[in-house]
Amino acid sequence: MPQIAQIMETYSSQIFWLLVTFGFVFFVVGRGMVPRVMDTVSQRDSQIAGDLAAAQAARDKADDEEEAWRKRENENRAQAQAVIAKAKADAAAKSEKKLAAAQKRIDTKLEKADVEIAEARYAAMTEVESVAAEAAQDIVKQLAGVKVTAANAKSAVKKAMTNV
Repeated sequence: MPQIAQIMETYSSQIFWLLVTFGFVFFVVGRGMVPRVMDTVSQRDSQIAGDLAAAQAARDKADDEEEAWRKRENENRAQAQAVIAKAKADAAAKSEKKLAAAQKRIDTKLEKADVEIAEARYAAMTEVESVAAEAAQDIVKQLAGVKVTAANAKSAVKKAMTNV
């Protein structure tokens, strides 16, 4: 076989060209392209790190702003609660004043009514006593045939009315 016989003759030239090609590829790719790729990768890594740092700074700033907002919101809520409490207290005080004035008017009317009732009771009792005294005089006159004086009849009626 002539192909096998040629191997020894071409073997050294193939090895030579293989080494030349690998050397060329090593210098072109290894010395020319790899550093550029590595620079690109390191730039990309530094850009990612910078972006992450910026994102963390933005997150921290947002957290600080949120905390400040919450603090303001809580202060505003506390102020609103204070205003509401003051308004309730003022309304309660006004209501209490109005209720006190109304109670005073009612008490005055009740006192007047009590006086009027007492006067009406006294007038009615006086009227009842005089009517009872006259009736007692008439009853004694018709039953016993004795004439009783008005003063005696009134005193007997008063005495009977105190027992009732």
